[in-house]
Amino acid sequence: MNLKVWFVLPFLLSITFTLVAGHVDTVQVASPAMNRTVKCVVITPDRYASAPADRFPVVYLLHGFGGSHRDWIGNLPELATYADRYGIIIACPDAQNSWYLDSPINPVMRYETFMTTELIPYLDTQYRTLADRQHRAITGLSMGGHGALYLAVRHRDLYSQAGSLSGGVDFRPFPGNWEIKGLLGEEPANQAVWDKNVVINVIESLQTGELRLMIDCGTDDFFTTVNRNLHQKLLQRNIAHDYVERPGGHTWDYWRNNIESHLLFFRNGFPR
Repeated sequence: MNLKVWFVLPFLLSITFTLVAGHVDTVQVASPAMNRTVKCVVITPDRYASAPADRFPVVYLLHGFGGSHRDWIGNLPELATYADRYGIIIACPDAQNSWYLDSPINPVMRYETFMTTELIPYLDTQYRTLADRQHRAITGLSMGGHGALYLAVRHRDLYSQAGSLSGGVDFRPFPGNWEIKGLLGEEPANQAVWDKNVVINVIESLQTGELRLMIDCGTDDFFTTVNRNLHQKLLQRNIAHDYVERPGGHTWDYWRNNIESHLLFFRNGFPR
């Protein structure tokens, strides 16, 4: 009798998981700015189908260098369950290795324009979003952590909350890495451009209360120092924010274990 219970229980749990998991789409979003289409994974909660009158907040979830729109859902299928748990739409766009910038030297890398003037209007038109800044948040890992803070601070009219996981919030200590010079030019000859495009400098325009911020980084991450520097600068400027260091490195184990804390943070910040 006991054996039957143990065999049936996992089966029932698997049925429960399937019933509450959100729906995953991959869409093609036109980008006139770059003269091409951009893929984006969109995860809608189960209630999206069962409650057709409801509208939902959106969390934009950004991939890192070398990644794609499939990174998050491929490495963390539980995202569909999180969409249900927190009643949100999750959007994961492909951004190549753009650092989510508009490159001044490469006209096919205009991902700040894409994210702010093309992707958001597309989702707000094609999905039942709550289409205002109070119901829009953005976070990401590594390059995506930089992108999330960079875009949110520069476009506070679009986002009310932002986060960063292991974010490259100041890439100037790594001038030869991650194709940044292909976006901004060689650093010595283009120092002002580099300085203008790092998060740690972008935040100088930010006032406390304009954005809810959550920043975290592993204690064994090569970006730990630049995240600590960002934390200190935010403190010096009296910018309210949540800052967390947890054991771990620049790995999917770290990101898988900690992304849900960002989603909970955002859910608590959305208007009820």
